Amino acid sequence: MLSLFDGISCGQVALERAGIDVDNYFASEIDKHAIKVTQSNYPDTIQLGDVRDIDCSELPKIDLLIGGSPCQGFSYIGKHLNFEDPKSKLFFEYARILNECNPTYFMLENVRMKKEYMDVITETIGVEPIEINSSLVSAQSRPRIYWTNIPNVEQPTDLGIKLNDVLEDNPTDCWLTESHKKWWDKNKDYQLQKCYSSLDKEKAICMTARQYASWNGNYISTDNGIRKLSPIECERLQNLPDGYTDMASTTQRYKMLGNAWTVGVIEHIFKNMRCI
Repeated sequence: MLSLFDGISCGQVALERAGIDVDNYFASEIDKHAIKVTQSNYPDTIQLGDVRDIDCSELPKIDLLIGGSPCQGFSYIGKHLNFEDPKSKLFFEYARILNECNPTYFMLENVRMKKEYMDVITETIGVEPIEINSSLVSAQSRPRIYWTNIPNVEQPTDLGIKLNDVLEDNPTDCWLTESHKKWWDKNKDYQLQKCYSSLDKEKAICMTARQYASWNGNYISTDNGIRKLSPIECERLQNLPDGYTDMASTTQRYKMLGNAWTVGVIEHIFKNMRCI
């Protein structure tokens, strides 16, 4: 199989959990931190580098092509550059490789976006999308759009996982320092609106790499005060094993997990291949 924009290889975790054996897993990724995480967990991964350099004639027959092309140009919180964004236009590399490799099955993931952008993607790859919220299989509200020719993909069963189910008892290095407290007080109104999770809401807000690149991120209110969600808690929100990213720095862990897929959703989609 071939995974474009592979990140920390959540696709491999999903395949494993779906009970699907893989002969060769080719990955296209350029972030050295993400590659380190992938190779630490799946050392047999064959890294191909930049998606723009992939030549399908040099690969064996690809049975499954997956990818989540960069979303900055489509996201409602971005600058709305759509396909003019240098990262988001990499979608057309996915479309090129889909055409050249002609895989048996494919799946593309992206954020919710304006219908006009979504229609371009739908027309280009030839299948209608389905929106699935990660909240059905995790403790995070994370609506995402999936285009796939894997048949019979419907909404997953709601597993009823709540935020309290994924919290650590005593996380370290997540409490506000004095400087962060000053920043919090100054920006409290914004934080309470956009970046704040509490147990009474039952679900964490959607993680993003943009949030976790700084202290403008996902906080939680506990009996001991306000703190940031820990890297392990973020792994759990993405249905990843505890410590999956612990070979990277804390800052990079937050960033990569914010960019990652929710494994439970991808597993749900992949399971339909097992029945074919």
